Amino acid sequence: MYGSTTEKPALARGAGQHVLIVVGEPDVAELLSTTLELAGYRIGVSGTGAEALALVTRQRFDLVVVDAGLPDLVGLGGERRPALAHRPPVLLLTAYDSLDLLLPELGLGGKDYVTKPFRVAEVLARIQVLLRGSCPGPPRDNTLRYGDLALDDTLCRARRGERTLDLTPAEYRLLRHLLVNAHRVLSKEQIGRYVWGDFHGDNAIEQLVSRLRRKVGREAPALIHTRRGFGYWLGRADIGS
Repeated sequence: MYGSTTEKPALARGAGQHVLIVVGEPDVAELLSTTLELAGYRIGVSGTGAEALALVTRQRFDLVVVDAGLPDLVGLGGERRPALAHRPPVLLLTAYDSLDLLLPELGLGGKDYVTKPFRVAEVLARIQVLLRGSCPGPPRDNTLRYGDLALDDTLCRARRGERTLDLTPAEYRLLRHLLVNAHRVLSKEQIGRYVWGDFHGDNAIEQLVSRLRRKVGREAPALIHTRRGFGYWLGRADIGS
């Protein structure tokens, strides 16, 4: 159901940041904690929203990863919400696309989400974006790459070689999803859910992929491919899906 610790490409690694995982399912919590520890993060784990809020009050975390479907998240806000000296960003694991209605009491700093069932590579990439600027020392490179294709998540810009790609927000989001899942076929339903939050129908997906393919592949070898009857994937054709 979920990704594995062997997914490729390895796009994001940590530098010892302290991440709190708030997940009620033991197998999912173990997958995330093991993966993030291997990626260079320090991990704390909580199984309930109440416990997580108490931990964030007592300890400094650089980021919180939380399952937005936990039943005890509702009602933790309002006057019961403690004042926090440090407000870390939060990554939501959610089946919904209504971020403004989800977990306001843990919307501590920056906020992003990954839809369930999630892929580990996407979780790692989103964590890296949320954590940019939280590490001491030189600025971290927030660019995702595949060959001569590069996406700068700081500026939300993409380029192919020396050529800047003029992308709409939907095209950028699609390209990022394909890149994070390089060499993995994504169905139209998965693409629609990621780009728009729901399924817009085959024609809308096909038109979006077609526009993006023309922009990315102009005067360069094709990187976006169709697996008929299954979906689309990004990568070198000689490597395959």
